[in-house]
Amino acid sequence: MHELSFAENIVEIIHKSVPRDELEDVRIIRLKIGTLSGVVADSLDFCFSAISAETPLANARLEIEQIPFSVQCNSCQKTFANDIGIVVCPECGGVDTNVVAGRELQVTEIELDDKKEKTS
Repeated sequence: MHELSFAENIVEIIHKSVPRDELEDVRIIRLKIGTLSGVVADSLDFCFSAISAETPLANARLEIEQIPFSVQCNSCQKTFANDIGIVVCPECGGVDTNVVAGRELQVTEIELDDKKEKTS
């Protein structure tokens, strides 16, 4: 289950990006996960919840943007979403293509509570 390893990496990224005294203010961690990454979003969410329970990150949640498998045809330059593994251009029938999206596995944003709201 590589979702557990990725969840641990997310926690590590948070610890490197957010000052220790603000960790409990982390509310949303935004991620981009491509369909080719092999990560199951529900499993990742479960693993993150399990390892962040009873820590300053206990109230944080993952917000996952699924990135579809997309290919660009080198013959006609069209970019298209397609079923995983199908790389034939639906426009010209070309097979000289490059995968341009769907492999993402990245933390894109860490959102914290606004401290001004807490003190008002």
